[in-house]
Amino acid sequence: MRWWKVLGLAGAAGVVATGVVVVRAERRRRTYTPDEVREQLHARFAQAVAAEQAVEVPEPESRAARIRARVRRLLRR
Repeated sequence: MRWWKVLGLAGAAGVVATGVVVVRAERRRRTYTPDEVREQLHARFAQAVAAEQAVEVPEPESRAARIRARVRRLLRR
């Protein structure tokens, strides 16, 4: 067998395998009822909100502090 035939067969096998994976994922996705999907979305949203509230947000620098930092950078050059 020539190498390009082997390469063609390998490519075809890859396409078939990808199709199988996509079909299985689609079947798994369609097994959820709308209520289950809604519950899952609400749970994810609650987790995201909780994670956002847990993150500490630093206080913004004052204008004077920003100006001092810029002057220091300029003087270092």
